[in-house]
Amino acid sequence: MRVTEAGAKASLFTLSVKSQDAPEFIDITDEVAAFVGQSDVRNGMVLVFSKHTTVAITIQENEPLLLTDMANMLERVSPRTAHYRHNDFSVRTVNMHEDECPNGHSHCQHLTLGTSETLPVVEGKMVLGEFQRVFAVELDAQKASQVSYRQVLVQVMGV
Repeated sequence: MRVTEAGAKASLFTLSVKSQDAPEFIDITDEVAAFVGQSDVRNGMVLVFSKHTTVAITIQENEPLLLTDMANMLERVSPRTAHYRHNDFSVRTVNMHEDECPNGHSHCQHLTLGTSETLPVVEGKMVLGEFQRVFAVELDAQKASQVSYRQVLVQVMGV
């Protein structure tokens, strides 16, 4: 489909996501779709972006057994109990906070999923396949229990 309308616009929204555990797949599809509707963009794209290095964004099927399989896969890729230099606070000196937690596995798991997803917007609606849903994936259980909300930016751009 070719769009030749003039007057591109962009809207930026912040979605606060509450997590409780890790890995936790939080379906944010309906909230993202609502932001697309509020944007008045008819044709363009929506970018969903996590502001955290231990919360990923992915598109996947919301089927409970599959979500369990994916959580198990993430644990096999980067087990919580493995050794991570990032967790060695006796030698680590960069990007440290007083309440720093050992979360090297969370950062490594994030590499397999990514920080953002971009979806098309056609005729004012976000386009997804039949079973596709947008997820924020919490990867750091300790951060989930310490932080009240994680921030996801949703930017809708188009005409």
